[in-house]
Amino acid sequence: MTPSYIIWDADPQIFGLPVRWYGLMFAIGFLLGYEIVCRMFKHEGAPERWVGILLLWCVAGTLVGARLGHVFFYEWDSYSQHPMEIFKVWKGGLASHGGAIGVILGVLCFSYFTTKRSPLWTFDRVVVPIALVGCMIRIGNLMNSEIFGTATDLPWGMWFVRSYEWQHTYPGIACHPTQIYEAICYLALFGLLMWMYWKRNAECRPGLIFGTFLAGTFLPRFFIEFIKNNQNEALEATMTLNIGQQLSIPFVIVGIFFIVRAMMRPARHIDFPNAFPDEPSSKKKK
Repeated sequence: MTPSYIIWDADPQIFGLPVRWYGLMFAIGFLLGYEIVCRMFKHEGAPERWVGILLLWCVAGTLVGARLGHVFFYEWDSYSQHPMEIFKVWKGGLASHGGAIGVILGVLCFSYFTTKRSPLWTFDRVVVPIALVGCMIRIGNLMNSEIFGTATDLPWGMWFVRSYEWQHTYPGIACHPTQIYEAICYLALFGLLMWMYWKRNAECRPGLIFGTFLAGTFLPRFFIEFIKNNQNEALEATMTLNIGQQLSIPFVIVGIFFIVRAMMRPARHIDFPNAFPDEPSSKKKK
């Protein structure tokens, strides 16, 4: 009889090289995101140089926010006793909610220092590729055999044989591949946001794309958490809703608020020159 599970034995390193699939997926996500935002800015006639500046703010916000989110939300008791461990990111420990907060702060800085426009203008554009980045990161988690779910008898349940956690908690038991569940949700959300921007001109309603992203990201995350292992079992074991779910609720509420707000206000007219504006450049003296 064919076993009703999949043995997942992927090597987290790329062909044995000292480079991990997780890092590659992360980089690919941001490179694709750069290209998508570049096309959006060109479509609306925003300066091309803004794209690179925004990328730097988003990468910095994601990395710093995700790391500090893990430190403060999940393991502060440990890190408060060993603060130098905070800087050892190669040991793992990133939280998506912290990354989201970091990106939000990065966009606020980008809007204040660079565009001089409402942050909603940037949010409505940058969240489209961020959904794709989220998908790529979850694929990286799958390659690392981490952030999987609880036991299941479904035929697509997996044995994460390279995972220390699985070997000591679920030996010989298939678990939900929650990384795949989340990756599928984020990929579907990316498709929806691309359709809203390019086919429905949703950017003419400030906050609509941003709100859809927040609700579409954190509502699935909230429900998937029910079948995902707790990141801090000692802290979350007695909680009705774990930390990930508690952190997701405010994002969902804010997302619904922006959706309702955008739909209740009249759409704005936006010109689409489909070209970057001419910017003054320094010329060499003759």
